[in-house]
Amino acid sequence: MNIIHTALLLVMTLLVVPVASYFFGTPLGSNELAALHALLVMLLVVWLACFTLGELSGNVSQVDKLWSLLPIAYAWVVAGHAGYAPRLVLMAVLVTVWGIRLTYNFSRHGAYRLRFWHGKEDYRWGVLRRRPEFRRRWRWTLFNLLFIAGYQNVLILLMTLPTLVALQFVDTPLGALDYLAAALMLALIGLETVADNQQWRFQAAKRALIDAGQPLTGDFAKGFLDTGLWAYSRHPNYFAEQGLWIAFYLFSIAASGQWLNWSISGCVLLVLLFQGSSAFSEEISASKYPAYAAYQQTVPKFIPTGLFRP
Repeated sequence: MNIIHTALLLVMTLLVVPVASYFFGTPLGSNELAALHALLVMLLVVWLACFTLGELSGNVSQVDKLWSLLPIAYAWVVAGHAGYAPRLVLMAVLVTVWGIRLTYNFSRHGAYRLRFWHGKEDYRWGVLRRRPEFRRRWRWTLFNLLFIAGYQNVLILLMTLPTLVALQFVDTPLGALDYLAAALMLALIGLETVADNQQWRFQAAKRALIDAGQPLTGDFAKGFLDTGLWAYSRHPNYFAEQGLWIAFYLFSIAASGQWLNWSISGCVLLVLLFQGSSAFSEEISASKYPAYAAYQQTVPKFIPTGLFRP
């Protein structure tokens, strides 16, 4: 399946999953609809801005720069509609902690500039842009509109929509499941921080050797990191990212008492996105590093099962 077919499939799931999941749970009331309206207006503005800036600047990483910032804004908007009720404030604070950490990690990769539409573009977009499927310019423009700027922005909003369920049941007091969800999110943020720092140190040291014209030896000769958390999972940061948004969904369960409600669509679609994103990243890594195939055979893709073995 080529990248265009994969993107179309993801866009279709973006339409089907939220609509299907809407039938699970309690319909939105007037206050929740008002909050949703505000979020949708923000979404539309950001979508069009990301697409336009991406086309004009040639840098389509506009959504990447906002990935860690928009959920913070969305969570606090809903918290405001709840009169800053305890559960909504807790959810917004946790999203803020997550967002600050991720923004810092992204910034040290050169993503942000004073001229905000510039900055370093994710290397995967450059690889994708050179694919035969996008030889015709209009295809890339459409892909940017519907997937890069569109799908990703809608997904970011969906990820935060457990806040709307918490708003629906704002009078439900905090309970054990809320505290469990908060603890899980903090633990996974910590795991993601360790994984990203290990990767950053490895890549910085490798770049320093290359810039100095020195030979790459030992672990650096392989070209990729396979020690630390990366010895137990090929993508420990992706594992943590998926897990913490699943944990975020638990707040909607704690508020509503409904184990299956419509706000599950965000974390489900995020998991689906990471399947495709990680597969594309690994395709690039396997083409660059001969030892990567053996790494794929011996280390699990996401869940670091080796951490739990005696």
